Amino acid sequence: EEEFKWLLQKEVHAVLKQLQDILKEASHRFALPASGSGGAIKQENFVLSTSGTDQVKGVLTLQGDALCQADINLKMPRNNQLLHFAFREDKQWKLQQIQDARNHVNQAIYLLMNRDVNYQFKTGSEVLKLMDAVMLQLSRARNRLTTPATLTLPEIASSGLTKMFTPAMPPDILVNFYINLNKLCLTVYQLHVLQPSTTKNFRPAGGSILHNPGAMFEFGNQRYEVSHVHKVECVVPWLNDALVFFTVSLQLCQQLKDKISVFSSYWNYRPY
Repeated sequence: EEEFKWLLQKEVHAVLKQLQDILKEASHRFALPASGSGGAIKQENFVLSTSGTDQVKGVLTLQGDALCQADINLKMPRNNQLLHFAFREDKQWKLQQIQDARNHVNQAIYLLMNRDVNYQFKTGSEVLKLMDAVMLQLSRARNRLTTPATLTLPEIASSGLTKMFTPAMPPDILVNFYINLNKLCLTVYQLHVLQPSTTKNFRPAGGSILHNPGAMFEFGNQRYEVSHVHKVECVVPWLNDALVFFTVSLQLCQQLKDKISVFSSYWNYRPY
């Protein structure tokens, strides 16, 4: 019983402090303040690439959770014509996945800081409840980075991203940016118009992270089919750091839960 009291009064607070420190490091990765600039968020340039194709090349500039510049070269397979697109100077594209992940991390930090060091945990159940709440936020943060949104092709067409570029993108090209683990990905879809006289059975594609050639959809009273798909990506090192911090934090939470559960069952302190 004395051991259990020590666990509740001392070790729990030590783990909470450790978790706070790790998650503050994770939060700093998302904020990315430039050193000595009074908290301004620095810009980072990334070169998009993929093995086996040079159809799409580009440079992206990331500033925290916003793509503030994108410079893309696209080689059209039909005629080897080279197209160049860049973000308009007055535009930037918010990456909702990064924003959401950071919000979940900050929520986890808030839960951990809600009790000061003098707070006395009375039962194992109370600690388990706190760990579950923190783990829920951390799992959500990780899932936002590891699981991109599934979108239909009309949703991609109407997302507003195509209107970000100068010169304006032709109607037979769609683009989508998303985060997948520690990578920033760009998918370019080249389309061809399905004529009303076509004998193809029209089957609109559902939601997907990545649509394959042959996927069909209707947009603006016009039917299209995806003819080519190009995916290029770049590794964002600080996203990798954040994912490692999430994994370590979740393990710490689970270890504390396991200790509490052992004592709770031994001393008949039921967790729930």
